[in-house]
Amino acid sequence: MYAHSGQAIQVMLVDDHAMVRAGLKVLLEQMPDIHVVGEAASGFQAIERVKQLLPDVILMDLAMPGMDGIEAIQRILAILPGQHIIVLTGFLDEERLVQAVRAGAQGCVDKTIPPEDLVQAIRDVSLGKPALSSSLAWRILREMNGNEIRQQKNKLSEREIEVLRLMTQGKLDAEIAQELVLTEVTVRTHISRILIKLGLENRVQAALYGLRSGLVSISETSEVLDARCR
Repeated sequence: MYAHSGQAIQVMLVDDHAMVRAGLKVLLEQMPDIHVVGEAASGFQAIERVKQLLPDVILMDLAMPGMDGIEAIQRILAILPGQHIIVLTGFLDEERLVQAVRAGAQGCVDKTIPPEDLVQAIRDVSLGKPALSSSLAWRILREMNGNEIRQQKNKLSEREIEVLRLMTQGKLDAEIAQELVLTEVTVRTHISRILIKLGLENRVQAALYGLRSGLVSISETSEVLDARCR
């Protein structure tokens, strides 16, 4: 699900604190290109509402009673594999954030970040770009097994490796197509095959694999790993 050009990005808020949701709604509704289409106070409610609202981006709290954000992410993506989800948390617990990214979250933002950074993260993720800080990326990279990554990398064709490298640099489909002289449809086909071969859920995981495999250095990813997660 991608925000369409010229249309407001449809955002759903998932947090068990009504005041947090109210504050976020006031902030986001000030942006002409963002519209809050609905809210949920729990993981269970989020699953039901996302099927009705079909938002472009979900802002998901991790610490919620009953069903936490990680399980909610897994269940939502099982129903809607293309759903874009940003973790919104006040506790940057390393293990939990790694679990959230592995579950399929495409971004991570701290509730204390500047409003403009949150808005930019929403815009990035709506376009399919990861929103993840370099510091968090390093934490997740440390959890990855280097030998396993190299073995999986060997499954890719030379063209798929080229596409993965450009994805890791934060390039969008149109930019990859232009650089490799391909159609956007062909690029999307390559990306789908890359994710299947590597057993990945989305671009943020692909970017991390690109880093861990050595295809791209972390200094080349200032654009893709711009999570505003401080």
